[in-house]
Amino acid sequence: MEWLSDEERYRAIEENLKIINDNISECAVESGRKPEEVRLMAVTKTVEPKFINHAINNGINLIGENKVQELLLKEPELLKCEAHLIGHLQSNKVKKIVGRVTAIQSVDTVDIAKEIGKRSVEAGINTKILLEINSGNEESKFGFAPEEVYDKACEISEIKGISIDGLMCVAPICENNTKIRNIFSNIHQLFIDIKDKKRDNICMNILSMGMSGDYKEAILEGANLVRVGSSIFGMRIYR
Repeated sequence: MEWLSDEERYRAIEENLKIINDNISECAVESGRKPEEVRLMAVTKTVEPKFINHAINNGINLIGENKVQELLLKEPELLKCEAHLIGHLQSNKVKKIVGRVTAIQSVDTVDIAKEIGKRSVEAGINTKILLEINSGNEESKFGFAPEEVYDKACEISEIKGISIDGLMCVAPICENNTKIRNIFSNIHQLFIDIKDKKRDNICMNILSMGMSGDYKEAILEGANLVRVGSSIFGMRIYR
């Protein structure tokens, strides 16, 4: 594989963003929503700040980082942009990230929620979190099982310093389009069911699901935030 020059990669990012935004618009309309109701997150894991800044200059207003240390190292070089943490968070890293991101999407245990709450109270802030769902009940992945998430949400909602703003999931690798859409559909229904219960401190505003390989299917099944990395910053993609 030949490496792209910086200028070639800048052009590829521009073209990729146009394609992805068109796809998001089409899928949003097909799912009965307006294009602006679905938000695009640029996942910036291992991406150099100069390429992230180029994406920001071309309309990206939300980035997602997997690792606390990587985000903190890049932060001084980045243009102003909303950032979320989307990777697994260890308790010893919570103090470093609280107050540095708008939301932590990857809350996968009650204990980590308690630590985020504790550190947020110490900092005098409130941190928005999403509860991560292990949609395929895979042993190798983090997250709450779908059948336990409401009870866990109720427990977490009592913690000071945090507010539950929605759900996040990483779907299992699956080449069957029908199966992946069913998984997303089930998570969307869970999202709706929790929202309908109108529990204090649980606001189902964000349903974060879908990545480079399945963001279109996720939107068609109700996602209002998709996390796209390689299809923006990697090699050029086509419709």
